[in-house]
Amino acid sequence: MKNELPKSVQFIKGVGPAYKKLLGKLNITTVEDLLYYFPRDYQDRSKYVPMNSVKPGQEITIKGKVLKIYEQKIKRGLRILKVTISDGSDCINGTWFNQSYLKKKFQKGKEYIFSGKLSDKAWGFGKKEINNPVFEELESGETIHTGRVVPIYALTEGISQQKLREIMYKALSDFACHVNDLLPDYLIKKYRFPDTTTSLWGLHFPRDRKHYIAARKRLAFEELFLLQLLVLQRKKNLTGVKGVEHKGEINTLDKFKEILPFELTTAQQRVWTEIKRDMARPVPMQRLLQGDVGSGKTIIAAMALVETMANTYQGIMMAPTEILAEQHYLKLKPLLRDLGFNVVLLTGSLKESERSRLKELIKNKEVDLIIGTHALFQEDLEYYKIGLIVIDEQHRFGVEQRFKLKDKGDNPDLLVMTATPIPRTLALTLYGDMDLSIIDELPPGRSPVITTWRTEKARSSIYSFVKEKINKGRQVYIVCPLIEESEEIVAVSAMEMFKTLTKDTFSQYRLGLLHSKITQEERKTVMKDFREGKIDILISTTVIEVGVDVPNASIMIIENAERFGLAQLHQLRGRVGRGKYQSYCILIANPRTEEGTKRLSVMTETDDGFKIAEADLEIRGPGEFFGIRQHGLPDLKVANILKDNRILITAREEAEGLINNNGILKYKYPCLYNKLLNLELKV
Repeated sequence: MKNELPKSVQFIKGVGPAYKKLLGKLNITTVEDLLYYFPRDYQDRSKYVPMNSVKPGQEITIKGKVLKIYEQKIKRGLRILKVTISDGSDCINGTWFNQSYLKKKFQKGKEYIFSGKLSDKAWGFGKKEINNPVFEELESGETIHTGRVVPIYALTEGISQQKLREIMYKALSDFACHVNDLLPDYLIKKYRFPDTTTSLWGLHFPRDRKHYIAARKRLAFEELFLLQLLVLQRKKNLTGVKGVEHKGEINTLDKFKEILPFELTTAQQRVWTEIKRDMARPVPMQRLLQGDVGSGKTIIAAMALVETMANTYQGIMMAPTEILAEQHYLKLKPLLRDLGFNVVLLTGSLKESERSRLKELIKNKEVDLIIGTHALFQEDLEYYKIGLIVIDEQHRFGVEQRFKLKDKGDNPDLLVMTATPIPRTLALTLYGDMDLSIIDELPPGRSPVITTWRTEKARSSIYSFVKEKINKGRQVYIVCPLIEESEEIVAVSAMEMFKTLTKDTFSQYRLGLLHSKITQEERKTVMKDFREGKIDILISTTVIEVGVDVPNASIMIIENAERFGLAQLHQLRGRVGRGKYQSYCILIANPRTEEGTKRLSVMTETDDGFKIAEADLEIRGPGEFFGIRQHGLPDLKVANILKDNRILITAREEAEGLINNNGILKYKYPCLYNKLLNLELKV
């Protein structure tokens, strides 16, 4: 094990209290934080251009001897410093405005490197000039800012590229050799990886492209290897642990299937077989159930809950919002009542007296299924005997919450559901400690939602279409990005839209308003009225994004659709097309960016959730698509889950080999073992 790295960045030469504070804004507090703060981009300043071949507006790197240093006073408060250098083929001026102090940094006859953009304006007067070039003296040692591939970092106000580059170079020079090599020797030899020191230099100050590629590959592998060790260790920790062994309650399940007004699809039957097999085993089930909007995940979850309740255990179902929790409650209570199961709803907005009453019922085994939100985490809530926990829309919760809820029981089974389609590589990364089931088939008879993209000009024809459908008995969602008008953001607000449409265009219809600023009671009333057909048009924010199920609603209008991510647009579209009527999703947007245009085009071209997720990942990147941190996983600084698919698979295979080799990790690779412990504590 090498010498420990100093903790504070103030150990680096050139970092005093002021720069320590500025680096803190970039989440850099330790030397290790700094060494692993990688560039967001690079600029190739390694190729010198002959001065007689340059063109106006060209980004160039030149080197030459100083011929002349002079300063001009143009007017009061404006001075121009000019330094002329020559490579023998021609001369070029470096010019700086009001920076007289730079004069001392140049000496006639000495050789310097200039990097910058050749001025268009000066060219018109027959002059070759670079305004404010980055410069370095050639004799001063190895160059940092010029004459090489130069790192470009994400900054914060008060710290420049040059300063951060100098700090980084100093940190690498003094401390990179003290960073422990976490990868076992056999992996470094097997894949011919460079060591950690060489890799850190290669990502910050690569000698050439080959150096960068080898360094990046090694550090990406290391990140994904650590991440896979982490999730596989969590999975291994469950093996040998005694869980709930469910005995197949065929009679009760058959009765439940008879109550259902439809047959299960082939995909649902396949997934149920996987879940039933897991539940019958004496170890805790850890399964992720993935399926597109409307694929029928809730019914599969209900079957699993019936299985646990028929085995005399309590079932728990957690949802991220009160609207979704209440919807699950309203859907499942009548189905399960006929089987003799008592179902309750537990949310944060319950009155204290009602909450106390439910607490007693739950504790005394008078409740079979508890459906709720974060309120299910409450410390004073005692469950009788939990057999199964179902978590809906897992991406809204973190891993630590998942574990916290499981701690309420004695190793209960866990079924996690998500309607956000996750490409397999991402699922491996985020849920590597879980087995994966996918419902890849929609129920028969469900026609695809017709999706169109219209600009503001089409508003009157859209409203005519809406009136036509309402007159035929259908209902409509209008989703806005804002609750109320904003001076900073130019976008449609739900409150303003409600006010305008109530007075004018739809004055003869019944309108409802739903957003996060109204009380839970008001929200419940509005949703109840919409479900019962007492509201024709529901104007809302994205609070209806997940799980709202009103079969009679056949039109979804999304205002300022360019402001939403693809995954969110797909979820919103999933609120319609849930009944027997042809449904429509109308995106009203005037995108100003290429990214916005691309998102809208994808939405109109496909309704395949997996294709949409792939496109969303390509456009936004995995960090934005799924906040890795909220999953209880370390941030990825180098690896890209999409592009590094092969590295991920290799890293997982190697991690499995090491995890399965009993005890070797702790005793043979203590640095790696301690790093994993630290990561587990951090996340």
